[in-house]
Amino acid sequence: MAKSFKLVFIFMALAFSWLLPQLLAASELPNNTLTGVVIDEETGEPISYAYLFIEGINRGQTTHSDGTFTFKNIPSGTYSIKMQRIGYQTQSQTIEVPANDTLRITLSMTPTILDNEGIEVVGHRHQQSSNHLENATQTISGQTLRQNLSSTLANTLEDIPGLSTRSMGAAPGRPVMRGLGGERLMILQDGERTGDVSSQSSDHAVTLDPMSAEEIQIARGPTALEYGSNAIGGVINVVRNQVPSSHPDHIHGTATLQGESVNTGGASGIELLSPLSKNFALKIDGNLRSARNTNTLNGNLENSGIFSTNNSVGIGYIRPWGHAGLASSLYLNNYGIPPDSLGGHPNGVNIEMEKLQIEGKTEIFVNNSVFEKLQIDLSHKSYYHQEIESSGIVGTEFGVLTSNVSLKADHKALGIFDEGKFGVWAERKNYAVNGTRTPDSDSYSLSGFVIEEMDIGPLHLELGARIDHTTSLPDVENQFIQGREIRDRSFTALASSANAVYDFGGGFFTGASIIHSFRAPSQEELFSQGPHLASYSFEVGNPDLDPERGLGKEIYFRYRSSDLRAEFTVFHNRFSNYNYARNTGQRSSQNQSLFIYQFTGTKAVLSGIEFSSQFKLSSNWALSTSASYTHGKRKPFESEQTNISEEWKPLPVIPPFKGKIELSYTYDKLKVGTKTKIAAAQKRTGEFETPTDSYTVFSVFSQYRFEKWDLLHTISLNANNILNTTYRNHLSRIKEIYPEPGRNISLLYRLYF
Repeated sequence: MAKSFKLVFIFMALAFSWLLPQLLAASELPNNTLTGVVIDEETGEPISYAYLFIEGINRGQTTHSDGTFTFKNIPSGTYSIKMQRIGYQTQSQTIEVPANDTLRITLSMTPTILDNEGIEVVGHRHQQSSNHLENATQTISGQTLRQNLSSTLANTLEDIPGLSTRSMGAAPGRPVMRGLGGERLMILQDGERTGDVSSQSSDHAVTLDPMSAEEIQIARGPTALEYGSNAIGGVINVVRNQVPSSHPDHIHGTATLQGESVNTGGASGIELLSPLSKNFALKIDGNLRSARNTNTLNGNLENSGIFSTNNSVGIGYIRPWGHAGLASSLYLNNYGIPPDSLGGHPNGVNIEMEKLQIEGKTEIFVNNSVFEKLQIDLSHKSYYHQEIESSGIVGTEFGVLTSNVSLKADHKALGIFDEGKFGVWAERKNYAVNGTRTPDSDSYSLSGFVIEEMDIGPLHLELGARIDHTTSLPDVENQFIQGREIRDRSFTALASSANAVYDFGGGFFTGASIIHSFRAPSQEELFSQGPHLASYSFEVGNPDLDPERGLGKEIYFRYRSSDLRAEFTVFHNRFSNYNYARNTGQRSSQNQSLFIYQFTGTKAVLSGIEFSSQFKLSSNWALSTSASYTHGKRKPFESEQTNISEEWKPLPVIPPFKGKIELSYTYDKLKVGTKTKIAAAQKRTGEFETPTDSYTVFSVFSQYRFEKWDLLHTISLNANNILNTTYRNHLSRIKEIYPEPGRNISLLYRLYF
């Protein structure tokens, strides 16, 4: 498999040799300038701190306090410029930049009381940068991101229909989408995999802090195949733009302070983008977070504190032909796993985690009749964490070294397709665990994908395919797990997806998508063998495990206007082999306090519905609602078939029915509102899984923004669970021990400069 990496590098070298003459020619292009002002459509007043993004060449700028902006290094051509601003509709306008000239324009934006972070109705691709997902189903940014900003990515997103939080205390929360988590839901940062082990176990945290996110994108369907064949649950991409792709005319940035009462927690962060010279830009961001034990209605959740920091620095070289740059980031997180009074670790476990990441990104615009853009991404992640028992002994250590390389090319109209993208991707992952009998192992992956799009009148079509080859090589000989020999395993398969959206006009859309996924068993699923105290389990791998194949379908109906946005979705995911860690109910002979979790595969089906809406009741009042339900079932194992008529059993760790009602009032720069979250009881439980009761939780929120000293100030004040309701998250591994947090007052202040 190592030869595959050599082939990828050879292919990249050939691509560069073909591209170099065109790149040299492009370097002589004139540096055109685009300047102008953004104004309020109703009042004509300038709009400060609006974000402008030129689609197609991936250049972004923030307007000054007087609403003016300047773009440099812009090649001539016709572009769509996207405008975003708190309190205004997200809008686009077509512009034409002439050669050897300066273009001055005026852009206008329309005020709105509805959140802009809604659903992208038609997935027409605009060649976004490699930091972004194309055809994102949903984008969360601006005031919605600030209102829901929490200490973990999962808690920040849990109000979105279909999304839940798998948790084990305050720090290690991970999103679950439509009942699918782990490896089936990919989490990216600037379009790159995070390189951690958060998908493996509920006690492992995701190595990013949502405070550093400029926006968070969610995507499903063909778009997901650009990043992996296994993402039947979808893709979540946290955009930080660590490698700058735009050259600012002066320093821009944000400074943030956050505090909350439920854990006496506090956080601070700063982010800035600065010009270094005529063609170079510097991006720096960093944050620090600290919290004590979380307060619940049953008392303090012991050993649930957190201390973390997430920092990065990047430099970009920006020219009319594109951009290239490097970035380095460091993530440190020390947090506690609450004690397990039922066994395992009665005094809790502390986890010390660190990740160092180095990445390089290049986007080159190609000037010929077929290709438009070439992207080359390189990254290396060094991840390590240790789980420290109360005695001070290191119980388990995890280390992962991950190297990735990818080459992607966007093309213009080709055959029957209007536009598309294809590429290759390779990964080498070295995985090591100390404290168990799990052998060290190497994994090599090589993939190729193609995504194509076309329009037939009001019908928009997307097609995608990806072929994956993965080889896992354990560093062991003549070792067995329950009589199964640990050995080299290789898997090759094709994944595919299709999406169709029909525009009926008048804001009505309908669509359908289908994805045929493939997921090779992970190194943990194949080779794990030993105690994992932090997750209350004794994990046993399966060297004979078959790959996971899934077939996902969904149909959706959407309406979008200035006063109403609504979507209704029905989905059905069937797995011919669904791999998961099954609680056998048996205690380990090596550690009687731990139950054995055996990785195994079975047929499974997950289906459900989702609904969301935003309705403008008047010029000041708005109502938002959402609901989601997932039903999961699996085929019984042979040892369970005591009742021949029982064809299916409940699948474990499936969230119950959830709903949300939000009423808000907006006056000028102030927004206040109430939010009611409800969840039904979950009695359809898997083996040895505890059911949970229904609950209703009330919260209130407020946001205010003002401009002073040529700066934009935003303040968010929230009061969650104001009635101190006792409730339990069904996806929490500690729900039998402690309920969810009690009343929490949180304050977020963000300054834009």
